[in-house]
Amino acid sequence: MTETAAPEIILEALAVIDQALPTMQHRALVSTDEVADLLLDLRLLLATVPEPIAAAGV
Repeated sequence: MTETAAPEIILEALAVIDQALPTMQHRALVSTDEVADLLLDLRLLLATVPEPIAAAGV
């Protein structure tokens, strides 16, 4: 991955949040399965962020 991959992945994670929030805000109850799915989607996106180059050389 390139150094620009991290900001792109963060933008994707923000897009996932932006899609889920309107749905969840208008409901009195949100199932734990839906919340878990959202958190897993975010985790998968953020887990692909590469280590900073400075830390990788240490």
